[in-house]
Amino acid sequence: MHCIYKGKTKDVFMQDNGQYMLVFKNDMTGSDGDFDPGSNTVGLSVDGAGVAGLEMSAYYFKLLEEKGYPTHFVSAKDNTMTVKPAAVFGRGLEVICRYKALGSFFRRYGDYISEGTVLDALVEMTLKDDKRGDPPASEDTLLAIGVLKRGEYAELRTLAKNICGVIKDDLREKGLELCDIKLEFGKDADGKLMLIDEISGGNMRVTDNGDYIYPLELSKRVIRSEP
Repeated sequence: MHCIYKGKTKDVFMQDNGQYMLVFKNDMTGSDGDFDPGSNTVGLSVDGAGVAGLEMSAYYFKLLEEKGYPTHFVSAKDNTMTVKPAAVFGRGLEVICRYKALGSFFRRYGDYISEGTVLDALVEMTLKDDKRGDPPASEDTLLAIGVLKRGEYAELRTLAKNICGVIKDDLREKGLELCDIKLEFGKDADGKLMLIDEISGGNMRVTDNGDYIYPLELSKRVIRSEP
């Protein structure tokens, strides 16, 4: 097993059997000690954040598999997750589903929309590129630069809406509201889309009666509610 990638919140190792191991860190995205799921820099480190992210990710990957949505999840133990190999789009493509105008969306469009305005599962796609601030990219742009093939944008958009709907409904049953969530997709060995990366409090905004729930507390609320 050897390390092939060191990320902000996870390191990736290749195993001898062709699968990969994700090692979840306690580092969280943000700036000046404040957490921000939309940030592309590490802003703080919190004890237990890695395990919390792993437990919540494992919970949602299993739930989605039960609903018939393919993922790269194989198993989880301690602070590590074993996953199937996946081909990513370009150098990584993030798919954001927004239910409220918050974060970077409001910062971009604040002249046209009030903060917190309800959105109808609005989907955006951004390129994973720390140096350029993870630029948003339209369908035409993604086709022009060769990240997507024709038809894949619509397929990703529909899949993201459906998956996020499952997560949103599950959180609602726990008395929580999903405001936005960032997902990542790849392709399996047969070229079919599957959900990859993680599904944790580190890549979503969730509130309880309008109060923001931080990632560690969110993981406790999600996992604690299960038998």
